[in-house]
Amino acid sequence: MRLKFAFSFLALATAAALISCNATDKVANSNSQKPAGTEVTYADGARRITIDELDAMIKNGEAYIVDVRNQASYDIGHIPGSRLIPVGEIANHASELPRDKTIVTYCS
Repeated sequence: MRLKFAFSFLALATAAALISCNATDKVANSNSQKPAGTEVTYADGARRITIDELDAMIKNGEAYIVDVRNQASYDIGHIPGSRLIPVGEIANHASELPRDKTIVTYCS
């Protein structure tokens, strides 16, 4: 029973990460400016942040950055200070993620 639950959780986590990595952000790709202070809700429920927001979070020690690509892509280049946890292994490392910081994942 535990194995079935663990496999289901891993499959769900992998699917969620892949969907968010491959999602097309229509709002981010549009040429229109959104009014200040408005939040956009995406179908996958994940919050998006800008590069400026990420920079501020890093400077304030508020972000834990996770690169969900493979080792070869990470070796070619990654955000300084990011941790490599390939998308298929996220469930195995969930207990290692800090609870007091915003977890920022990226895949490109």
